[in-house]
Amino acid sequence: MEVSGVTNIDSKIQTIGGKTLGKEDFMNLLIKQLSYQDPLNPMDSTQFTSQLTQFSSLEELNNINGTLEDVLAFQHSMQNAAVANMIGRTVKVEGNAAQLTDTANINYELSKDAASVKITIYDGSGKVAASKELTSQSQGENVFVWDGKDALGNQMPQGTYTYEIEAKDASGGAVSVLTNSSGVVTGVSFKEGMAYLELNNGKKINLSEILSIQ
Repeated sequence: MEVSGVTNIDSKIQTIGGKTLGKEDFMNLLIKQLSYQDPLNPMDSTQFTSQLTQFSSLEELNNINGTLEDVLAFQHSMQNAAVANMIGRTVKVEGNAAQLTDTANINYELSKDAASVKITIYDGSGKVAASKELTSQSQGENVFVWDGKDALGNQMPQGTYTYEIEAKDASGGAVSVLTNSSGVVTGVSFKEGMAYLELNNGKKINLSEILSIQ
């Protein structure tokens, strides 16, 4: 007689009574099915061949999955090695942070030519550290080098500062501004299979956030 309940093997596993079974379970059931069949009414050869074919396909898929896992593991190891080599490099990402040492670069991108640009720089507590008024600036990427001094000419302490930029065209209309910041990669960390770069400005970024590498 036949053992009922062994049905349709999908791409990885098969089920019986709602329980998921692996290839070893399937082989045990197949052997048990053969041992209980009626000698006078044996299992239909077509059905038997079909089940063996399904098992063979399952075995091949498991082997393929194992190979893919090995390839992915190798790819991750290569990626991790490449990321580690980025330590000491300068990367640019979207954001409005600038690291002041002796000076600080204020990076921004204008959607079109601007007649005036106002840059407001804030310290770590959110207070205005400096404010600069610039004349006409061209469309595209621009860099303002802040000397690190406040409105009274006092040198501000080194550290991370944030900034806002307001740009206007010749008729006084607003010009769209995209700010970006740069930082030196000081370390690399890994979490849940993802690599993150640690920058000297305190930010931790994903590789997908990088706009350029210098």
